Amino acid sequence: MLKPRNRLRVSPSVRHAKLKVTVLMELDQEILIPPARTERPSTRPVKIIRPPSFSPAILFSGLSELFWYRDLLYTLTLHRVRVRYKQSALGLGWALVQPLAMMMVYTIIFSIFARFPSKGVPYSLFVLCGILPWNFFQTALSSSASGLVSHTSLITKVYFPREILPFSYVMAAFFDFLVACVILVTMMTWYHVGLTINVLYVVPILLVEVAFISGVGLLFSAFQVRFRDIGIAMPLILQLWMFCAPVVYSYSDVPKRFRALYMLDPMAGIVENFRRVIIQGWGADLRLLGISAAAAVIVLPLGYMYFKHREATMADVI
Repeated sequence: MLKPRNRLRVSPSVRHAKLKVTVLMELDQEILIPPARTERPSTRPVKIIRPPSFSPAILFSGLSELFWYRDLLYTLTLHRVRVRYKQSALGLGWALVQPLAMMMVYTIIFSIFARFPSKGVPYSLFVLCGILPWNFFQTALSSSASGLVSHTSLITKVYFPREILPFSYVMAAFFDFLVACVILVTMMTWYHVGLTINVLYVVPILLVEVAFISGVGLLFSAFQVRFRDIGIAMPLILQLWMFCAPVVYSYSDVPKRFRALYMLDPMAGIVENFRRVIIQGWGADLRLLGISAAAAVIVLPLGYMYFKHREATMADVI
């Protein structure tokens, strides 16, 4: 019998080194790089994660960085909307079903049984004007507060401004609000309720609401990274908060001795003024709206600074 030839055993590390040299030699032969050519420096911003700090400078640097990632905010917002209604029979119709069902239930309970006054307009239309801004607040706040803890793998692997996650939930909830306004327009046409020039107040009212929701959402999302009790308590907080806002009743129905305390709720001024300028045709209550705007101006910068203060350690504790 012929004996097999003795072969030299080569260690895996030596074979790997030979393969690497061979690949490099082939690349050098195929790719010719002119000696005078130099690469242009990259214009991509570089982020250095520093120890947490709390100062107004965070506000300006964070906004500048957020501007660079504005396309990511747009992409994530579209993702929220598409995923929410993906593979559903009704699709965007679900944005109409929820306020419509709540309007029917509240109309039966508070109009037929409790007989709440509706200030000269049908109660179903009256309560719908309170439900729409409140549902926007409730949906945006509950989803943005849990936005960070529901994206743990993304936060621990990839860097991007973390505030994009809560903001994307706020923008997606605002889209649902705009879709639900179709019901309001339809019912106003049915009941022959027209608009007046005071409807222009809707723009500052919604700007105040978006600013207030964003500030509170940033605070709650940063809190929930460390304290998961926020997510558990959020449904209870929102349920109690709803009855402290003029959703099913009017601000004028609140006893006068409690109004000074009642108007400190920012959502009271937002919901009441939204109803006034839409279906009642009155001008905005500037005192209530001013209190809501002041709360938004205070909460949004503080919430953003606290969020950026905690951002450096979020990936470690989440």
